[in-house]
Parts: sequence; structure tokens; C-alpha cells
Amino acid sequence: MVRKGAADAGRTARAQAGVKGARRPEVRLPPLVAYEGGELEPDGDYDGLEFREAAFVAQDGGGARFMDCALTGCALDETRLHRARLLDSVLTGIRGVGTDLGEATLRDVEVVDARLGGVQLHGSVLERVVIRGGKIDYLNLRKARLKDVVFEGCVLVEPDFGGARLERVEFVDCVLKGADFNAVTLVDVDLRAAAEVDIARGVDRLAGAVISPAQLLDLAPVLAAAMGVRVEALE
Repeated sequence: MVRKGAADAGRTARAQAGVKGARRPEVRLPPLVAYEGGELEPDGDYDGLEFREAAFVAQDGGGARFMDCALTGCALDETRLHRARLLDSVLTGIRGVGTDLGEATLRDVEVVDARLGGVQLHGSVLERVVIRGGKIDYLNLRKARLKDVVFEGCVLVEPDFGGARLERVEFVDCVLKGADFNAVTLVDVDLRAAAEVDIARGVDRLAGAVISPAQLLDLAPVLAAAMGVRVEALE
């Protein structure tokens, strides 16, 4: 959790830069009922449940709704959650490869210490979401809509934001490796507090983002290449 002093300093810095900060979710789970097992059901309705160390490998929960739920230590390898809705929920220590959350809706959700690879979130809607800690490889957010989203203390390897819209999105103490911003639309996106920013494609689409002076120096070679500028020392 971000300490109050750090959060206040962050808000002050954003205000000075004219950047609107993300609204974080305030998830307050009610007393939960333990999930009794069984496979996920397409279009299932899950309300006020605790899923602990559940294995949902290759199961189909497409179109399901999770409301006021906690998923802790669950395995989501090849799990189909296409067009699922996750609302007012906390996902902690989830893991899996090839999880399908395409066109899903995540609203007022906290994702903590996830270990995911090749997760599909293309065409999804994320609103008031915090992704804190953990590592996600090859995150597919193509044509997704992100509003009031915070990536905090996590590692994103080759995330694909192609064609997505990001509004009031913050990257705090996180690492971006080989990010794809091709055809992206950015509004009030704050990259200044990121630990590392490595953009493989779409550096010319950074209008609407704010970066630090140090990040500008790091990105200078990529920016020059995108502009067709050759940089050579005078002999």
C-alpha cells in the first residue's frame, strides 16, 4: 500500500504537471463464503465467495460474473474467462499461462502479486484497477480501454497496448520491457515514477503522456529513430 506521504507527494507532482491522477479502487469485501469446489460455469454468477488455491486449469467461465469475491493462489492456465465481469474483487497470487480474459470487464479490482504469461485482455475494459507486484509476460491489451488504472511495483514484459485507450493511467515503481504503444491513445498517462521504460514500438504515440527528464534522455535514441534523425559524433 502506498504511504500517505508518498501518495500526497505524487498528487502534488501530478498537479504541478497538469496531469490528472488515477482514482484507485477502494475494495471492501464483505464476509465471504468459501467456494465449495466444482468447475466454473459459463455465464455463472459468483457473489461473495472466497476461492482459495483453486485449480481452474482449462475450465470455461466465459461470461461469468464475480462480485465481491477474493481469488487467492488460484491456477488459471488456459482458463477461459472471455467477457467475464470482475467487480469489487481482489485477486492475490493468481498464476497461469494463456488465461483468456478477452473483452472482459474489471471494475474496482485489485490484482496483487500475479504471475501470468500470455494473458489475453484484448478489447477489455479496466476501470479503477490496481495491478500491484508480480510479473506478467506478454500481456495483450490491444484495443482495450483503461481508465483510472495503476500499475505499481510490477514487471511487464512485452506488454501490447496496440490500439488501446489509456486515460488517467499511472506506472509507479514498475518495469516496462519492450512495450508496444502502436496506435495507442493516451490521456493523462503518468510514466515518471516507472522504474524502467523500454518502448519497442509506438514511441511516436506518447502524446498525452508525461515523462521525467531522465526518461527523455533514455528514450532519445528511440525518439530520434522514429523521427528519422541520424545521431553521429563529429569526427
